[in-house]
Amino acid sequence: MRKPPTILATRAVEKSRFLRAEQVDLEFSNGERRTHERLKGSGLGAVVIVPMRDDDTVLLVREYGTGLGRYELGLPKGRLDQDETVEQGACRELKEEIGFGARELHILGSLSLAPAYMSSMTHVVLARDLYPERLQGDEPEELEVVPWKLSELHLLLNEPEVSEGRSIAALFIAREYLAGRYRPCP
Repeated sequence: MRKPPTILATRAVEKSRFLRAEQVDLEFSNGERRTHERLKGSGLGAVVIVPMRDDDTVLLVREYGTGLGRYELGLPKGRLDQDETVEQGACRELKEEIGFGARELHILGSLSLAPAYMSSMTHVVLARDLYPERLQGDEPEELEVVPWKLSELHLLLNEPEVSEGRSIAALFIAREYLAGRYRPCP
């Protein structure tokens, strides 16, 4: 296993490249007033991709999660770029993170991460009919690609490196879609 990066310094940030905090004054139907705070994203959204190498093998990535200070095993994901469709963003992220593009993409739905204090949404995209193609990404180190059997999804939940909710939810959504038990609303 890789050694985690060394934290050289930490500091409070008032402005971020892609997030900003805002206060929201609310009045509820019973007359109660509150001020809530939320993180406001770029407004473009994000994608989490379920890349299927074959009918039962999903490709996961091991990537350093600064928030937890450890490596996490999950799905390829990233923010959408300006003027990019969900499908274009999904294909770009696949090429950057795992070195594959996809000829077949299906949007399976959207997930919120923490709706009480975050405004961003993440689109779940199933990717099939993969082909090798790599684009330069913004990751500081090459990501390790880890194949996993979707039929053994229940075993993945016991892995200590697996905690990212969007990846877990997207894997279950994809499994149900591929089994014919779930169809996205049009």
